[in-house]
Amino acid sequence: MTDFTAIDTPHEAGMGDYFALLKPRVMSLVVFTALVGLLVAPVPVHPFVGFVGILCIAVGAGASGALNMWWDADIDAKMKRTEGRPIPSGRVQPGEALGIGLALSGFSVILLALATNFFAAFLLAFTIFFYAVVYSMWLKRATPQNIVIGGAAGAFPPMVGWAIATGGASIESVLMFGLIFMWTPPHFWALALFVKSDYGNAGVPMLTETHGRDATRTHILVYTILLLPVAIGLAFTSIGGPIYLAVAVLMNAWFLKGAYDIWRRDDAASEADRHKVEINVFKVSLYYLFAHFCALLLEAALRLYGLGGW
Repeated sequence: MTDFTAIDTPHEAGMGDYFALLKPRVMSLVVFTALVGLLVAPVPVHPFVGFVGILCIAVGAGASGALNMWWDADIDAKMKRTEGRPIPSGRVQPGEALGIGLALSGFSVILLALATNFFAAFLLAFTIFFYAVVYSMWLKRATPQNIVIGGAAGAFPPMVGWAIATGGASIESVLMFGLIFMWTPPHFWALALFVKSDYGNAGVPMLTETHGRDATRTHILVYTILLLPVAIGLAFTSIGGPIYLAVAVLMNAWFLKGAYDIWRRDDAASEADRHKVEINVFKVSLYYLFAHFCALLLEAALRLYGLGGW
């Protein structure tokens, strides 16, 4: 938990420091998947309403990031990857981050309810709550399954986008959720394999620390196998099609090959090439999600001309 003792500020915080609180890189992924969920939905949305809806999702994601940084400032200060963040570096005070996170949370949810519908607003509110409270305040420090369960927070945006258009949920939006949910553990565990000391120093019970790197390699392979039917299954829904299926088959084969290569390795091999395979699989995982959602967008665009789908 964050120490509320005042932090000596080396210089006055600038706009860039406050923007960094919102985790813009994470926000970009949230906005992209939410936009896809909105655009592939079967109900057309007025461009202005769609713009306001995506803006609310972006602001809500930023609010979650600020609340996460407020709560995790103590462990961020112990990790090389995060020690330069605005709060542990002293550029932004914890109370400021908390205030920004709460204000943006309320603003985004209320505006989304007024501009679109209450179901979409409820999903956004639940997403913020899940990331800030369930994941950040509880799961992250309590269990090595933090990434597995906590991954739901990052999987909700396409469901919110879909709900903006339709006012509800469906098998399509649930499978988009499932795609991100099942992708998250192998994605982050691959990262944990080559930044393992960071989590240990911060006392975060990442799987690499609690069960060891060999067990983590096995988990990566298992979750990658479980991810495959979710990704392929989406191809046979109303938003899928042959193009998406081709992309899903290729990307899952690539990802699965990488997970298998990680599983075959041991610590000696990983250290010898400075985690080359693990780093490559992490990069592949980034391409993986982008490719799947781009394929869904392409299918939706083709359907406008009677060409997409089955």
